[in-house]
Amino acid sequence: MTAEINGYVSPYPVDPMPEWVAALRDGAEPVWIFAYGSLMWNPEIPFAERRPALLRGYHRSFCLYSRDYRGTPERPGLVLGLDRGGSCRGIAYRLPPDGLGPAIDRVWAREMAGEVYRMRPVTVSTPQARLAAYAFVVRRDRPDYAGRLGAEEVVRIIAVAKGGRGTGRDYLASTVRHLEELGIEDGPLHRLHEQVEALLPQS
Repeated sequence: MTAEINGYVSPYPVDPMPEWVAALRDGAEPVWIFAYGSLMWNPEIPFAERRPALLRGYHRSFCLYSRDYRGTPERPGLVLGLDRGGSCRGIAYRLPPDGLGPAIDRVWAREMAGEVYRMRPVTVSTPQARLAAYAFVVRRDRPDYAGRLGAEEVVRIIAVAKGGRGTGRDYLASTVRHLEELGIEDGPLHRLHEQVEALLPQS
């Protein structure tokens, strides 16, 4: 079953949009979206402005099982989510005031497939000012939440995982490379990358 919203096709059913999110489509206030993963370098949404941003209280983490893109149902891989605790450097996107509704529909369809995230209001710090924004954070009550895993198990899973869109190792390496290109430091992710590479046979 697929879902399509404003031209964006999701391979999964998309969570119904609650009334408070739908109300943003017709509001007069700016809508900022905090991006921490692939949304930073492949937003697939129109935006009027973007700024480097720091979100406190959440961190970027390989805390979600992937049973298709980077793994299989029999051997799930891991992908990034935004989990509670710590802090996270990313990008804040201001959605365009003209076409705000379609932009919200599109980001909702992209991020809310699979019932693993919750959109919630947050405050982010940018070089210009603190902003009221929205972030898609992991739902710890979902079966795909894997945040309870130990560090060694995370390394082991990523090192061998492979799914329809490639390996977990490549996903991690691509994430680290894109963060470096954006000038965003993430020490834990860099250390994880080094640990995964060290575990693999050297050619």
